[in-house]
Amino acid sequence: MNRPIRVLVAEDQSAVRAGLVLILRSAPDIEVVGEAADGERAVELARETGPDVVLMDVQMPRLDGVSATRQIVAEGLADVLVLTTFDLDEYVFGALRAGAAGFLLKNTEATDLMAAVRTVARGEGIVAPAVTRRLIAEFAAAPVRGAKTDPAVLDALTRREREVLSCVGQGLSNAETAERLSMAEGTVKTHVSRLLAKLELRSRVQAAVLAQELGI
Repeated sequence: MNRPIRVLVAEDQSAVRAGLVLILRSAPDIEVVGEAADGERAVELARETGPDVVLMDVQMPRLDGVSATRQIVAEGLADVLVLTTFDLDEYVFGALRAGAAGFLLKNTEATDLMAAVRTVARGEGIVAPAVTRRLIAEFAAAPVRGAKTDPAVLDALTRREREVLSCVGQGLSNAETAERLSMAEGTVKTHVSRLLAKLELRSRVQAAVLAQELGI
């Protein structure tokens, strides 16, 4: 990405927010374009500033992070990376169902936080490694798509799209998928966009969960 990654930080605790901003501003390729102390302001600033990524706390006043995430994703304003204190907080699952690109714990190291922002900005979802298996198990127990977990849902995909979906389910990045399937990284990104549209999914994370549920 030639220009800096534009990030909006939404966190109601001022000390935590200041810390996040400080970390992000230390990266030469990341620009903090706004700060919000509640969900409503986060949505407003997302509309005004056009960020690439919104770093979103899930528990906030006026409008909670899940509802704010749903609005931001529905309007196509930005990708949302959710921050939470608890790895199995019910809000996290709500946020991912609302279309968040992924989530990290608030105690994530600074370097991992910056790496996560870069990953999401590339269009690749991220989930805290320590809770990935439990996250998938939780989604499998309460699917985001209801009846769409029927394997027949894959009939809409081409062979190549199924292969890409399988790689997404294994947690591979676009670059890793491109290497495994011997195709250009840009082509992989196109396949991911198409399969998300065909499966009516809002995020790469949801696609990964679907792949796991269907065992592909």
